[in-house]
Amino acid sequence: MTSAGRLAGVDGCPSGWIVVAIAAEGPLDPTVAIATSFKAVMDEDTAIIAVDMPIGLPDSIGPTGRGPEQRVRPLLGGRQSSVFAVPSRAAVFTEDYRAACDVAAATSTPPRMVAKQCYHLFPKMREIDALMTPAAESRIYEVHPELAFWRLNDDHALALPKKVKGRPDPAGLDERRAILVRHGFDAGFLARAPRGAGADDLLDAAANALIARRIASGLAEPFPREPQRDGRGLRMAIWA
Repeated sequence: MTSAGRLAGVDGCPSGWIVVAIAAEGPLDPTVAIATSFKAVMDEDTAIIAVDMPIGLPDSIGPTGRGPEQRVRPLLGGRQSSVFAVPSRAAVFTEDYRAACDVAAATSTPPRMVAKQCYHLFPKMREIDALMTPAAESRIYEVHPELAFWRLNDDHALALPKKVKGRPDPAGLDERRAILVRHGFDAGFLARAPRGAGADDLLDAAANALIARRIASGLAEPFPREPQRDGRGLRMAIWA
């Protein structure tokens, strides 16, 4: 999928994980592939993996929520609804939706339910959580595509959504493609997603790859600036 010295931007997709790999410096030389598991992503010889999935799950959630989401939402303007509220680890590891809502309410102050969109991410969140260790943090970083595009757009929130009522929004996708092209991606590479992934998945993974390059070069920063750690010692921060 990738070779030594490459950087990977990763996003969940219907077939598993879409991986856009780029060079650490110079021309991007991008490639795209689908991995059926996050372990397969980790097994590739990539220097940095920037993945759109929460890493680090609190035992309980306070009034302001998990730190990273609290910090990045105000930056995203109309796109802040794309940053889902992450519940406690116990809720994430509860498979039934209604039961997960009960656990989330019991482990949050004030009691909060689980958004359906977040619940659908639980299997991938559990997959990463089972593999992550504090030692892996030198290589694997949590990112978020809308924050990535905010950063790539000179720290300005995007004007258009990428989806409207669950369907891709052509104007929003074009806005994101234009930003990626400005940062070195070829329009042809971005024109068609591989089978098993959507057009938005490809664009998100490409944006994540550019944040991986910022991380590798020391330019990225964590949100919040001083991340907290969960009960397993995992860092809780979104990077951009």
